[in-house]
Amino acid sequence: MKRLLTVVFAFFTLLAGRPAVAGVAIEHWQTAGGTRVYFVASRALPMLDVQVDFAAGSMFDPAGKSGLAALTRGTLDLGAGDLDETAIAEQLADLGAQLGGGADTDRASVSLRTLTAPDKLAPALAILGRVLASPRFADEIFAREQTRTVSALKEAQTRPDSIAGKAFWEALYPKHPYGRQASPESVAGLSRADARAFHAQYYVAANATITLVGDLDRASAERIAGELAAALPTGSAAVLPAPPVAVKGSQKNIAHPASQAHVQLGLPAIERGHPDFFPLLVGNYTLGGGGFVSRLMKEVRDKRGYAYSVYSYFAPLKQPGPFQIGLQTKRSQARDAIKLARSLLDDFVKHGPSTEELAAAKANLTGSFPLRLDSNRKLLDNAALIGFYGLPLDYLDTYQARVAAVTVDDVKKAFSRHIRSDLLTTVTVAGE
Repeated sequence: MKRLLTVVFAFFTLLAGRPAVAGVAIEHWQTAGGTRVYFVASRALPMLDVQVDFAAGSMFDPAGKSGLAALTRGTLDLGAGDLDETAIAEQLADLGAQLGGGADTDRASVSLRTLTAPDKLAPALAILGRVLASPRFADEIFAREQTRTVSALKEAQTRPDSIAGKAFWEALYPKHPYGRQASPESVAGLSRADARAFHAQYYVAANATITLVGDLDRASAERIAGELAAALPTGSAAVLPAPPVAVKGSQKNIAHPASQAHVQLGLPAIERGHPDFFPLLVGNYTLGGGGFVSRLMKEVRDKRGYAYSVYSYFAPLKQPGPFQIGLQTKRSQARDAIKLARSLLDDFVKHGPSTEELAAAKANLTGSFPLRLDSNRKLLDNAALIGFYGLPLDYLDTYQARVAAVTVDDVKKAFSRHIRSDLLTTVTVAGE
């Protein structure tokens, strides 16, 4: 066994030393209205992917109107300008184009995939421009989507995983917009006028980021981005709230008849672009992000049989997002599983990964990295993230090297700075 571990360690070390994936050339500029633009030329296919991101996620929901950002985005492309939702769908189908996007905690996005042939590209971009600048928010469409959302939220209130997630975010961010969670009541109280006002405030050029990936030259990309931005009111960039402050850890137990207890524990950790991201990423692979090779999986599931699945991750956001451990277990085992998870976390914060674990984590993260860039869609996702969060343009080029440079000491120091047992919040649904 010792010889086998030595061979495995040498193999992982060899993998970690492989050359980095070829660089991704991201070009960046601003339009006259202040919209940031990011462009990657990709000539393999005659296609263009465009994504327009706005700082218009749920963190910008007004107090008492949680769910407004999601409902606004959900109705945005269901009728725009002189086109109703049927006309938009039919024209996109005729062009072979697709609209996509959605809303999350920080941002709302609208994306377009289209062929770059002139007779396809121009009309597809015209539809995108209408959707961004002139959504109808028709009464019957808004009412329909509002009813659907309320029904979905009511259904979610019966599921232990949804109950745990909602309670977890509320407990982690009690005085910050990240803690505001949509409810059937908050969504039912929204109006078409609320959506129009939200759109007018946040879907503006100064609050937008445009990312283009595809078969274009720089001049064409500048023209397209300029036209999309010019169709929007100039407006102003969204104002972020004060960052969340650390709160003392707490425990919340929520009764539920489910046979399995759902557990989430964690605390606010880091924002996007934080210098500790890479040590935390590499360390978390060993702790709970590496699937069956992670410590949490080995100890909580394999050795004790407390859970079928257990994991941990960092979710950096515009402002400090959560570190989270999640698991499901028998009701009668919930306390023991939580105790063990906390003990494993404390030990990892104190000692970090072993040399062999560190090498394996780095080998996996660097070795799988090219798969994150093997399509235009994935390039778009990565470039849009870089643009929206203001990460360095060479972020993808240096990713593997920064992972490979992490040491055991880096991991220990980073975890010690961001993980404190006294600040851990634990939410259990259906425990005993």
